[in-house]
Amino acid sequence: MSTTAVERPVPRGATESRRRRVVGLGVLAAVLVIAAAASLAVGARALTPAEVWHGLFAGPESDQRLTEIRLIVQTVRVPRTVLAVVAGIALGVGGALIQGYTRNPIADTGLLGVNAGASFAVVTVVAVFGFSNPFQYVWFGFLGAAVSGVVVFGLASIGRGAGNPLTLALAGQGITVFLAAMTTAVSLSDTQSLNALRFWNAGSVAGVEFDVIWPVTAFIAVGLVLALATLPALNLLNLGEDVARGLGVNIAVSRTVGILAITLLAGAATAACGPIAFLGLMVAHVARYLTGPDYRWLVPYAGLLGAVVLLVCDIVGRLVVRPGELEAGVVVALLGAPFFAVLVWRGKFKSA
Repeated sequence: MSTTAVERPVPRGATESRRRRVVGLGVLAAVLVIAAAASLAVGARALTPAEVWHGLFAGPESDQRLTEIRLIVQTVRVPRTVLAVVAGIALGVGGALIQGYTRNPIADTGLLGVNAGASFAVVTVVAVFGFSNPFQYVWFGFLGAAVSGVVVFGLASIGRGAGNPLTLALAGQGITVFLAAMTTAVSLSDTQSLNALRFWNAGSVAGVEFDVIWPVTAFIAVGLVLALATLPALNLLNLGEDVARGLGVNIAVSRTVGILAITLLAGAATAACGPIAFLGLMVAHVARYLTGPDYRWLVPYAGLLGAVVLLVCDIVGRLVVRPGELEAGVVVALLGAPFFAVLVWRGKFKSA
């Protein structure tokens, strides 16, 4: 009788599924690189690939035309492209996480009051201190988003319905409505606040420099690390709390880490760009359609899709109203709503 251990065979379907998901991630990464290259080339002044390359890597020039190209690429389009990628990843991952933690397919990052908290903080500091530069009020926007997220989570953690996804959604909506009313009251009483809110509330990746982008990226990086760390527990939570608890998941710790990750991701991205509605909601659904319900795959897909969609929408916004521009947040909403409607229709069609 042989004593050699018998290896458990890996199902052929599982291996094929994993291969397709890895290939899909590679395709999305390649599309993201192409979109980033297009973002550097497209704008009020179209640049050739050779001019983009020169603008990226050339030093000071005696030729005025080449100097202008270098300035356009390095000081305008590179920061804009980097912010679109970083914010898109953050909003995509945040959208997927919040749908998982609330078990609500129509949840987005605004559900935690993040957007409302950031808006209220921005209009308040503009009204009180007279700030006019995004570098001055972006930190207050992030602080407002973080405080709002903590308050919502705190309210959802007390009382009979503590920890229930429905309680979290109700707490988020309550805080959102309250802060929206306060924001309206402040902005209507101060013209400068109203103007700042109108600009910031449109949702744009333009006009933000690296002195804002790098610190925001650091917060988002911490949020991504926390998000990746909690994905196995999130998969188990979606099987039901009793099952997750029976398999050793500390539900309170897992949910706290998840909400903290969502707050960091959505709060930092919203503070830098303004509220980009619909992005997290849309790409999470697309990612789930491509990968299935396994959050270890769904979240990376949602992040890459978020970056691609935000970059493409920013590029479209530069082209459709030339020589002016349409903010990326507006384009996301215009393109995202019908796209989401198509996804809903396809889902109903398949289930019929």
